[in-house]
Amino acid sequence: MFVVNKMQNFLKLLILLVTAMAFQTAANAATPDAADFFKNQSMSNAVMSPSGKYIAAIVKGGAKGRQGLVMIDINDSSKSKALAGFQDADVRSVYWVNDDRLVYTIVDYQSDYADQAGSGLFSIDREGSETPRQIIERFFKEETTIGTRIQSKTLPINHYFYSALRDGSNDVIVARNDYTEPVSGIAAYYEYRSTALVRVNTKTNATRDLSKGAPAYTVGWALDTQGNPRAAFTSLEGKSALFWTVKPGAEWQKVWEGKTFGESTGTIETILGVSEKNVLYAIGYEGNRDTSSLLSYDLNKQDSKWQTIISLDGFDFDGDLIFGDGGRLLGVRYTADAQSTFWFDPNLKALQAKVDALLPTTVNRITCGECVDPKQILVRAYSDRQPTVFLLYDVAKQSLSSVGASRPWIKAEAMARQEFTRIPARDGLTIPLTITKPAKQTKLSPAVVLVHGGPYTRGNEWGWTQEAQFLAAQGYVVIEPEFRGSTGFGQKHYKAGWKQWGLAMQDDIADATLWAIKKGIVDPKKICIAGASYGGYATLMGLIKHPDLYRCGVNWLGVTDINLMYTARWGDAGAAYKEHGMPVLIGDPKKDAKQLAETSPINLASKITQPLLLAYGGEDRRVPIEHGYKFRDAVKVNNKKVEWIAYEEEGHGWFAEKNKIDFWNRVAQFLEKNLKE
Repeated sequence: MFVVNKMQNFLKLLILLVTAMAFQTAANAATPDAADFFKNQSMSNAVMSPSGKYIAAIVKGGAKGRQGLVMIDINDSSKSKALAGFQDADVRSVYWVNDDRLVYTIVDYQSDYADQAGSGLFSIDREGSETPRQIIERFFKEETTIGTRIQSKTLPINHYFYSALRDGSNDVIVARNDYTEPVSGIAAYYEYRSTALVRVNTKTNATRDLSKGAPAYTVGWALDTQGNPRAAFTSLEGKSALFWTVKPGAEWQKVWEGKTFGESTGTIETILGVSEKNVLYAIGYEGNRDTSSLLSYDLNKQDSKWQTIISLDGFDFDGDLIFGDGGRLLGVRYTADAQSTFWFDPNLKALQAKVDALLPTTVNRITCGECVDPKQILVRAYSDRQPTVFLLYDVAKQSLSSVGASRPWIKAEAMARQEFTRIPARDGLTIPLTITKPAKQTKLSPAVVLVHGGPYTRGNEWGWTQEAQFLAAQGYVVIEPEFRGSTGFGQKHYKAGWKQWGLAMQDDIADATLWAIKKGIVDPKKICIAGASYGGYATLMGLIKHPDLYRCGVNWLGVTDINLMYTARWGDAGAAYKEHGMPVLIGDPKKDAKQLAETSPINLASKITQPLLLAYGGEDRRVPIEHGYKFRDAVKVNNKKVEWIAYEEEGHGWFAEKNKIDFWNRVAQFLEKNLKE
């Protein structure tokens, strides 16, 4: 249950934000507390309506600091309204259905494990004149009927918001994750099977199945501008396939099939969408290029071939399409070392240039609803030192005004500079790396090597981050390597990390540390290694394999026993991934048994003598707390400098604000004791 907060505190805060907020409004304390960096944002999102006349924003307010939903009337602030606020929940995300209607999700940011429950979906009119309508449940329910004949229209928790249609209707598209029956012997554990799409009327809850007749076992979709599924990726028993239909209602055609794991997924990696001209856009590989590109395929032509739209030197293409009125493709968002936008629309390209000229030190993401002769443009601006701020650009006046700031208490000039570079590993492979230096560094500084999780993901991009800035504010240089196996930097870099846990991947992290020492950036005697999930594993292996480099370690949520990843009776790694993915990426538990044993920290715990901080979540299904218990007991036999934290209700990461603040204050105390004394 959640309780509606009838007070107008959110609207009062909105008025304050709109009229008084600047880029920086408060200085940090001399010794920053973790709350300065990890407490929830004052404004976490702002989105423009299709017409560009209104903004929906999520703002923090009320007696309990809850996040509520407000509507800003750009032309008449007196008509702005507080639409949703709760005493025991927070608004998490918001989307415009049309100019008169919105949908939003909610969660409890003050509760442990809340992110492991559902966020639901609710709809409301722009004027706030009706009671919010619930579309998706927040919690699991055994029964979906009322009495014996009346069936609830609220969709169960396995549904989630997928996309807005922007076709003038009151409809949105939601996705439904389908599962197999519970795995034998594991209570309430289901195996993910596929994702279906459902069109839902946000005023009546009437639904229409969009997946009828589409390929079975679909795990990814591409839709046209009218919300029709036009391409589908399927996955079953280690094999993937790409299907498409050349027009709505036509027969689905299989156009590619290959292995899900162990090789590139063929020409196409990700499908994005279909434009109003019946052109399919996707991410895939062009010729012999090592990095992926944005590609297009004209579904109108029988002999069409994939065409390259955008390729990035040294980076895989990672981005989204921006559509305007009538499904026009206006531009593409993408990420290289930082986020950027490529505009096909000449008017928006010119407006982007004008905004960038006014804000030359920030990344500036502009939006304008359907972008038909926009009068006002919403700008989301941020940099390595500046947390996100939201502004309005007046096209006629060519001027900016403030809407709000995510963290107005952060003073940008007190923050650290972040640099992206590439360094050579010992075998010649190039390793991307991000380094964050304290704002007032005048001599060799103690350092923290912060290892990202995954590991088969990208760790960082240029911009303000809580962890790095908090550590830098404490006086530490922060080194974040994109070791081999990290994605986003080409197939060679990615595949070089296969079966390299504790081996070449670990050497890359050490080489990044040695590079910083050689450059004279850090004090070689005062370096700590830290990370979560795979980063926690790498922390332990760093202390074991390179004991002379690291004076201490912080491992939260880290894998300690590789074999346990294959045999644990409670976890979220599906059977297909265990059977077809993990043997390729990590190692075969039978064929590679010796290697896995030699690179599992649990078998090498006696080698760790440095101070160590361990932290785990009691409800973690990704890395069950058993990893932490087993390793804690093993390492304490020979190491009395081990600290242990357990957040019993948390999952794979700290979700509750109080736990994030508590954990990072403990980290600061641990580092102070072991790197500065």
